[in-house]
Parts: sequence; C-alpha cells; structure tokens
Amino acid sequence: MEYILIIVSAIIVNNIVLTQFLGICPFLGVSNKLSTAVGMSAAVVFVMTLATIVTFLVFQYILVPLQIAFLQTIAYILVIAALVQMVEIILKKTSPSLYQALGIFLPLITTNCAVLGVAILVIQKDFNLMESVVYTIATALGFGLALIIFSGLREQIELNQVPKGMRGTPIALVTAGLLSLAFMGFSGIVK
Repeated sequence: MEYILIIVSAIIVNNIVLTQFLGICPFLGVSNKLSTAVGMSAAVVFVMTLATIVTFLVFQYILVPLQIAFLQTIAYILVIAALVQMVEIILKKTSPSLYQALGIFLPLITTNCAVLGVAILVIQKDFNLMESVVYTIATALGFGLALIIFSGLREQIELNQVPKGMRGTPIALVTAGLLSLAFMGFSGIVK
C-alpha cells in the first residue's frame, strides 16, 4: 500500500513540474509537438531513474561514511553530468537506434533541475533504495504526463485563433498555469 501512495503522490498530487515547479525549462521548451514530448518523457524516465540510484548509493556509501554529506549538491551535479555523458557514449556504440531515438534529449537532461531535485528529495524524504526507485519512476512518469498533456494542449491552441499579443509564450504560460491549478486540485488526497 505504501508504494501505491508513493506512486499516486508523485504522479498526480505532487507532480514535479506542476506543483513543485522543477523541470520548467524542458516543460516549456520541448512541448511544441507531441512527438518531442514523448521522446523527452522517455529519456527523463531512463536518466532520472539511473541518476537517482547512483546518487543514492554515492550518498549512502561515500558521502555519509566520510562525513561530507554537505557536499551532496556538488557531488550530485558531477555524478549526473558524468552519468549522462557515459550513457550517451555507451548508447552511441551499443545501440545507435536508441541513441538516435533519444537524440538531443539525452544531453538536455543534464541541465534538467528535476533530475537533481528528485535525487535530493529521496534523501530528504528518507526513502530506502526501493522506495527511491519507485518514487523516481513515478515522478518521471508524472513529468511525462504533464509534458504530454501540455504539448497536446499547445498543439490544440495552435489550431485556434489566439489574440496577437497572447500568441506563443504568453498563451503557453497561461495554459501551464491553468494546468498547474488543475493538478493542485488533487492536493490533500495523499501526503
């Protein structure tokens, strides 16, 4: 039951983009087309899960025993950047088709603050490794859900008449705000 609560909370109630406002740059940047939103969502699930597992282990088995937990953020940034580069190199050599499918999204994830935010949140929430993995996958799926819904809305908006002063970024921000309000309506369901 605890894992179900973690999943529902991470995907809907405490959506990383719409209620915690992490990962806004890719949320606004790659949401013009549904196909790019799906690609970015898949890449975020993969990288966020891998990064959280590695950073969790670094924290538990290196930073805490050496009593340098205060270096958590710096260590996580270095680990995430190195991990994304390593994954990119490995994918390029072993699976060129998957590398092409992820395309530009893989290096973009290095600067996605949601990846770093989730890695820090699992430590703050005092999750064990399994809970951390479940929370991370659910959070990444929540990011993907928000991104796909938003990209669908943006594609529909492009088909409608929007006043000249509201075209582009202004209407996208208003739409994101309304979507955020809709997701915040779920607050209070789960802690």
